[in-house]
Amino acid sequence: MKTLVAAALAPQPTIALLQSSSLSGAVQSELERLILSGELAPGAKLTEAALAARLGVSRGPLREAFRMLDEAGLVRTEKNRGVFVRDLPVDEAAEIFELRAAMDEWVGRQLARRITPAQLKELRAGVDALERVAKADDRAGYHRLNLLFHDRLVEMTGNRKLCAVYRKLIKELSLFRRLNLADGELLAASAGEHRAIVKAIAAGDAGAAGQAMADHVNASKERTLARQLRRPAGPKPEDV
Repeated sequence: MKTLVAAALAPQPTIALLQSSSLSGAVQSELERLILSGELAPGAKLTEAALAARLGVSRGPLREAFRMLDEAGLVRTEKNRGVFVRDLPVDEAAEIFELRAAMDEWVGRQLARRITPAQLKELRAGVDALERVAKADDRAGYHRLNLLFHDRLVEMTGNRKLCAVYRKLIKELSLFRRLNLADGELLAASAGEHRAIVKAIAAGDAGAAGQAMADHVNASKERTLARQLRRPAGPKPEDV
């Protein structure tokens, strides 16, 4: 009761503060979109003046957005140098894959034990969609559907803390693996792995479902690391 009264009597945010907070969130979302799409490349310096003009905002909300993106692991702030899009090193990407494999194994086990008919129908429809875009060699579409499919698997566990941690890791990993499935022949293999996951979940086999999800992450890790080693060094990103 005391806590509720204290909260009710506490100073309320001003309209200007609320607007500023909302604007910072909108700026963060737009910068995050540009980073995860690759439009703002890893290593690029984010200059306040250029971005303020591009987004039509003042520097205050932009600086707050930088702070939030730093906390999310998408940019790095260097004293006296500025803010840069993070370039995720190979060893850190490998660690994220390893952690994700452990998390996904747990997800698979949980869903095999308590998946509902409606959820199973949704997952099967998701795999059907993945196979369609794979056959059409729609790589960008496959990437988007793949992210949504895995996010939904985690969400179906009902564990909100896991969802929050998972989403943060996936955003960081996207700095590294955005072009993971750029080779068309890999799409069919990836879609087949998704089909195996759903089949194991539908069978109620917790061990097989967990293993299928872990195997899929590990296969994704190997594809990503192999592709990264084949990539030529590109030009230095320009300041943005």
